[in-house]
Amino acid sequence: MFLLNTLLLAAAMAAVTAMPIAKLTISSTAFANNGSIPMKYSCEGEEVSPPLTIDDVPAGAKSLAIVLHDPDAAREGGFTHWVVYNIDVANKNIPENFKGGEQGLNGAGKPGYKGMCPPTGEHHYHFIVYALDITLNADAKTDKAALEKSIQGHILAQGELVGLYKKSKQ
Repeated sequence: MFLLNTLLLAAAMAAVTAMPIAKLTISSTAFANNGSIPMKYSCEGEEVSPPLTIDDVPAGAKSLAIVLHDPDAAREGGFTHWVVYNIDVANKNIPENFKGGEQGLNGAGKPGYKGMCPPTGEHHYHFIVYALDITLNADAKTDKAALEKSIQGHILAQGELVGLYKKSKQ
């Protein structure tokens, strides 16, 4: 009987952890999905974060998190340009130069947004947004890896917007 109960509990836990993650819709008034990101948001411009709109946030979400990552960067694993978390779920329109939420560490080890600045060629920039069932209790040293670890099992929905950028002078 103990073995049967253990197996049933394991099956129930597997079913809970295997629940599909809902899809968020992410867009920007600055660029289309798979479109060119304007220079304004890069190291060649004002280096401010672009505006984002987040739709389809599920009921029960307690916070949002954003990771901006460039997998094309030469450094192993790519380069993370932005980590921000504990964004109020009511804030579905993230304005340009967003300073809200908790600003985590980018790939340069500094808090906040770091504009695109690929040394060669065109790179893909992935704006990944998570709707979470928790508000994170993280510290000022939270980077992409720490954020991804802390949100495991807490993602209710996820969405992605990809933008392209190539420096004007290479």
